[in-house]
Amino acid sequence: MHYIRGMKNITLSADEELIEQARATARAQRTTLNQLFRNWLGELAGRREREQQLASLMLRLDYVASGGPFNREEMNERK
Repeated sequence: MHYIRGMKNITLSADEELIEQARATARAQRTTLNQLFRNWLGELAGRREREQQLASLMLRLDYVASGGPFNREEMNERK
């Protein structure tokens, strides 16, 4: 078995049907269930950083005023 440096093995438990569906998804994407999980874990781990980046952006854009609130007709108005 080949191990990539810095990788750590973990054991997970999940419903058998869910695992089979995930394996089918992996096959359809021409990858492995392991790689799908690593991708998902990376997305999950990066979520906090993205939330902090969004909060920082919102603070930087705090000076922008939309002129609202708008009603439905005003939001759909074409100019």
